[in-house]
This record gives sequence, structure tokens and C-alpha cells, in this order.
Amino acid sequence: MSGLDDNGMKRREFVRRTVALSGAAMMGSAGLGVSGGVWAAGSDAPEKKEIRVGFIPLTDCSSVVMAAVQKFDEKYGIKIIPTKEASWASVRDKLVSGELDAAHVLYGLVYGVHLGIGGPKKDMAVLMNLNHNGQAITLANKLKEQGVTDGAGLKKLITAKPGEYTFAQTFPTGTHAMWLYYWLAAHDINPLKDVKVITVPPPQMVANMRVGNMDGFCVGEPWNNRAIMDKIGFTAVTTQDIWTDHPEKVLGTTADWVAKHPNAARALTAAILEAGRWIDASLPNRRTTAETVAQKSYVNTDMDVILERMLGRYSNGLGKSWDDPNYMKFYNDGAVNFPYLSDGMWFLTQHRRWGLLDRDVDYLAVAKQINRIDIYKQAATAANVPLPKSDMRSHKLIDGVVWDGKDPKKYAGSFKVKA
Repeated sequence: MSGLDDNGMKRREFVRRTVALSGAAMMGSAGLGVSGGVWAAGSDAPEKKEIRVGFIPLTDCSSVVMAAVQKFDEKYGIKIIPTKEASWASVRDKLVSGELDAAHVLYGLVYGVHLGIGGPKKDMAVLMNLNHNGQAITLANKLKEQGVTDGAGLKKLITAKPGEYTFAQTFPTGTHAMWLYYWLAAHDINPLKDVKVITVPPPQMVANMRVGNMDGFCVGEPWNNRAIMDKIGFTAVTTQDIWTDHPEKVLGTTADWVAKHPNAARALTAAILEAGRWIDASLPNRRTTAETVAQKSYVNTDMDVILERMLGRYSNGLGKSWDDPNYMKFYNDGAVNFPYLSDGMWFLTQHRRWGLLDRDVDYLAVAKQINRIDIYKQAATAANVPLPKSDMRSHKLIDGVVWDGKDPKKYAGSFKVKA
């Protein structure tokens, strides 16, 4: 591993941002902390002091972990207890039962539970977005041996040699399923007809590919980089190339929990906001984060496997290396964390596209129910995090189609490749 200075990002910019962020943090602690106003029941005190937050062993659990390790939680009168889980189904079940207070969780999982698809139905809440970018689609080396290096090559192979090609995602309504489906469909491969799709927990992806159980998978880091280092697969596409600055994991909980613990929800959100800001503030902080989350109690893998792509240093396993400015971000001057209504609505449009929803819903109304912008704004004020001007945002995805949230029903029905 080469030194930090050769990352391809200008250190002067990191120094500038670090100074600016440090100043913002000081302003927050000086005048906009948790004691800056009166909240629920005439008090700003968290209703629950110890908060169990579930996570899956993935790089994007980092802000949850570092909020506890760096003690940002103490500033807001709470203690975060990170709780390692085996699968997204386990996270879902423990959120619904109340065994977990909140979780680092797939955006689409929260929406699926709220609507009763992908498991039990329960009113849910998204408190904040945890990260942008940093997932990928990995293909097995056996496909490379048949000339496949990208989506176009995969389409050519499937057309020439029809058969059972198996791809894995991590949860049926989750982000990885939607990135995988969108990418396949962008190359005229129907994920429901032309290939077989299975569900595999993130930490088990590499082992399953090693024994030949799948031709490809979509998962978060570090498991894509792990597959490359273990020489069993290669990166066909990163998710930031599917949608630059896409929403990914969220801080999710149930609507009941927020109703009973509004101050604790605000404190939890503010602490994790500060942790994300700290991670993004400097390269040394990212290295410290990688060293921490690599430990057995968290992701349980080699630190270098995590650090490379956390610093934007990508290699695809095919001989290409590059510095990606759209690497995984946890704060990015506050742009990452706002729970945009349009982000949540996008997942609903894809659930409709692939038949997970059997009818159109009131997309905006559902997003307003789930995405607790009110709690987020309180937390952002406490942590001195800037707020966007709009609750919606616009992006162009890999197929050239623009998503802006303005006509979700039309958008959901507009795709040529669908269920």
C-alpha cells in the first residue's frame, strides 16, 4: 500500500476542508448543541440513553461505528451500542420486534417493510442517509475467460449461450437488488427472465463465488475488492457509475420508536452526522476508520481491502486502475445525509417496475411518511450541518434516463425492460 499523499486528491483541498469542518464543529458545540432548544415534553433530554444500532459488516457501517468509537454520541447524551448482524433479514426482524432501536440498513428494505413487501408490514422511518456510492457489481473470473468484461459482453454471452446464469443480491427490495436489476436492464438483460437471481448476505458473497455458486453479485464494499484480491472475480461496474452520488444505506427505525423517543432519535442522528463529517474531513481520519472497522467485531477483513476504495483507489481486476472522485462518501459537506423525498420515491418506482409492488402508490405521500425530514433538520441544526434548498433532487442514471421525482408513476412505467 502506498502512502496517503499519492491518492490523486490534492492534500491542500483536504487541509482546507479539515479546517473548515473543524470550525463548523466548534460552532456547533458552542451554540447549536443538543441543549440549544426545548424539544419533546418540554425537555431536550434523550428518552433513552443506550441505543442499540444494528449493522451489517460493510464499509458503509463506518459512521455508525465511529460515532460510538470516537464518542460523538456522548456529546448528545446517548451511548450507541453497535450490534453486528448476520443478514438483512435479521436486521429487518429485529427492527420490527424492537430488539434493535435503529440500524444501518438498506434504503429499499425500510420502504419494503413499510408497504408490507419483502416481509412483515410495519410503519417505518428513515432518519438520515448514511452514505453515497461505494457499491459494485462483481463478475466471476469464469465469465472473463469467456470474453465478458462488461455489461455488453455479458449480454452477448447470454444471447449466444442461453443457460442458467446466477446473480446474487443482498435483499429483494434492497439497494443492491435494484442496482443489479437496473444495470442488467440497461444492457437489455431482463433480471427476472434471462438470469436467475438469489439472495445472499454480504459477508457470504465471496465464499459463494469461490465455490461457483454464482456468476456475479452486487454488494457493498469491501466484498467487491475482497473478490479481486482473492482473484476470484472482477468489477464490471461501480454503482456510482450507475448513478453518481446515489443514496445507499440509511439510518432506519420504526415509526413507533421515533414517536416514543423523538429526542433520542435527534441525538442519534446528530451523533452520526458528526461521525460522517469526521470521516470525510481528512485522509488520516479515513485510514483510522478503515483500521477500526476492519476489526473482527465489525467487518472482519484486512484493513487494506477496506482502505483502498475508501480512498478512491480503484482497480477492477482486469488490469485497469484509477482514482475515482465518486468514491464512498459519508458527509461531503452535508450533501450525503439529507433524506431526500425523491431518493425514497425512486426505490418505490423500481419496486413497481419489477413487480414487487402490484400497483402504483402515492409515491410522494409514502416518502413523506417514512423520511423524517423534521427529525433530520433538528439534528442538522444541533450538529451545525447545512441543509439543502429542496426536499427533491435530480440525477441522470447510466441509461441516460433522468430521475427528478416529478412524475413517479410515469417514470415507473416508462422502462422497456420490466416485470
